[in-house]
Amino acid sequence: MAIKHNQQIQKNHFHKDWQRRVRVHFDQPGRKTRRRNARVAKAAKVAPRPVDKLRPVVRCPSIKYNRRVRPGRGFSLAELKTAGIPRKLARTIGISVDPRRQNLSEESLKVNVERLQEYKNRLILFPRRNGKTKSGDASAEDVKAAKAGENTVKATIDVLPIKNVVTFEEGPIGNYKGEENAYRKLRDARSEARLVGTRDKRAKAKAEEDANKKK
Repeated sequence: MAIKHNQQIQKNHFHKDWQRRVRVHFDQPGRKTRRRNARVAKAAKVAPRPVDKLRPVVRCPSIKYNRRVRPGRGFSLAELKTAGIPRKLARTIGISVDPRRQNLSEESLKVNVERLQEYKNRLILFPRRNGKTKSGDASAEDVKAAKAGENTVKATIDVLPIKNVVTFEEGPIGNYKGEENAYRKLRDARSEARLVGTRDKRAKAKAEEDANKKK
């Protein structure tokens, strides 16, 4: 049935008590403070260990975002093997592992292996039992120095944080001075590709006209 006259809504069953079901989020500032306090408390509790595990450097998918890098889910087994870290030991010393991930380029393998080696060099591994050290455990001096600086440790979430640095072949992209207008060049290329048929037709017609005049 069509709506007529004052455009009233047909069969309007709007009788729900929505005021009892509506939900507001006026507690966001308080939750933000609570989350921050929880992060600081966790960092103090696990110090001198970092809050999060070590993550690999991976490229974002798609052409739109592949210039950016971000933390991945875990290191591949090939990266751990190249760095000389057993896969079962990696999870126990704060390294995330993703056995499904594959390395599709030598560049990503090299970057993440260097990241693992840097983490391994900076790692101070406490012995599980006092006075009983195993191979790979830190010396007593390193353990003592780490415990001395435990009270001054700040709340760290990321281990070896990943930064996006935009560079050009000859240096930072901000120093690049273009000698030609790339936008104009692309517009001209699109225009030439679009008009190629029309221009060929016009050239053939002109050639036929000139040939008829000569006759």
